[in-house]
Amino acid sequence: MSNRNQQLAAAAKAEGRLFDYASLDDAFPPVDCGVKPYGDKVIFQIRTPKKVSAGGIILVDDVRDTEEWNTQVGKCVALGPTAFKNQDTLEPWPEGAWCKVGDYVRVPKWGGDRWRVPIPDRQGEFSLFVAFKELDITGEITGDPLSVVAYLY
Repeated sequence: MSNRNQQLAAAAKAEGRLFDYASLDDAFPPVDCGVKPYGDKVIFQIRTPKKVSAGGIILVDDVRDTEEWNTQVGKCVALGPTAFKNQDTLEPWPEGAWCKVGDYVRVPKWGGDRWRVPIPDRQGEFSLFVAFKELDITGEITGDPLSVVAYLY
């Protein structure tokens, strides 16, 4: 386990979080999304919900679905060829790209094109991916991407 993952796991235990992921790879498992984005689209992997709470409670499907579909934390996994470029000239934006592959960002709760991909070696579990236009991205997560929880309004 990397030093960053060890720090995140220790922080989760110290803070008594509901979802105690062992690592970022546990929350965002390495899975091929199966899509190469066109144009200005950016693809994100949404955090995979846990089956058991940090306290050992088995989470029902409704709780897991709420966490999966309401989470607004995504890991950037692919950029379209014209993402973060002027669509007329294809010159890069003066301020540069807002995110790069591997960054954790806030994404909109609604919209985007969403699909699930099976997670290898995790029977019956799927990873949720979503494609957004570059302008729909909300902002970079500067703290712990595992600390952001889904809420219903």
